[in-house]
Amino acid sequence: MSASLETPSSLGVNFLFSHFLICDSCSAEMFLYFVGLVAFLFLYRWYRETKRIPNKSAKYVYITGCDSGFGNLLAKHLDKQGFCVIASCFLEKGEEDLKKTCSERLSTIHLDVTKQESVNKAAEFIKVKVGEKGLWAVVNNAGVSVPSGPCDWLTIEDYKSMLDVNLNGVIAVTLSVLPLIKKAKGRVVNVASVFGRISPFGGPYCVSKYGVEAFNDSLRRNMAPFGVKVLCIEPGFFKTTVTDTKIILSVAMKLWEKLPQETKDQYGSDYPERASAMTREKFENMPDGDLMKVVNCMEHAIAAVHPRTRYSPGWDAKFFWLPLSYMPTCIADYVLLRDAVLPKQSVI
Repeated sequence: MSASLETPSSLGVNFLFSHFLICDSCSAEMFLYFVGLVAFLFLYRWYRETKRIPNKSAKYVYITGCDSGFGNLLAKHLDKQGFCVIASCFLEKGEEDLKKTCSERLSTIHLDVTKQESVNKAAEFIKVKVGEKGLWAVVNNAGVSVPSGPCDWLTIEDYKSMLDVNLNGVIAVTLSVLPLIKKAKGRVVNVASVFGRISPFGGPYCVSKYGVEAFNDSLRRNMAPFGVKVLCIEPGFFKTTVTDTKIILSVAMKLWEKLPQETKDQYGSDYPERASAMTREKFENMPDGDLMKVVNCMEHAIAAVHPRTRYSPGWDAKFFWLPLSYMPTCIADYVLLRDAVLPKQSVI
């Protein structure tokens, strides 16, 4: 009678093999648990975010910059949903066009966010309009993108003119109606930009949007005890007047013409042509034409029971600009300078 005997070495191999099989099985189980947990969290968030506030017809929403673009579309969209919209426009034509296409619930007012008198006048109108209900939401949408160009092409006045609209205007409008929003335990929705997270080009635009982000963060924390929610919209490139390359390049050429000869020599006489060609090649087809991606985020911030703190509409924002903003500075600098149009006297 024979018996099979296992050597110590074979026993060790069998033990290790069994151990690896058990580990692989545990790893597979853990991975499935993790995937299930992530799926559950996404489903829970989706369900939670589908809930909308009741009684929209009794809620007033104040929107700035409704002449065109996001503000114009948002005013029309909220009007169709039953909100009482107060749409501010810079031009009379903007007011007239909205009145023609919207219901009688929508009111229009003239507003120049750079003038405190105009901001106060609009706030008084809104105070009378909303009465004891208070103001449910203000959407700070008004903004400009010119002048833009290399920092050494600009003067402090160029910075001031844009900051007055994009940053000081946001603060002035918000503070003018904040008591009404606190009364309604409502919302402040500030339209910043993905370029409030990263600065790929010079000039005051990114500076102003970084400022909006800072104001938004401090206001959110200050207003939380009063039940006021402060939300931020950070769009990527969308096809509006703000990203119109013809306007941007036209203003940039005017800046170039005012430069001293020394600065022009540093950049090279062909710099405007090279920069214009790159801008048209890179950015004319980049902006997303579906503005409703942004408007839907604005609507969610206003109407959802559980809005998000930040919204980043646009694939470029989600998968390029925001990830790049989290990279080490040296990597972000390399990526942004790699395809940049460099001055003639560049040392890099």
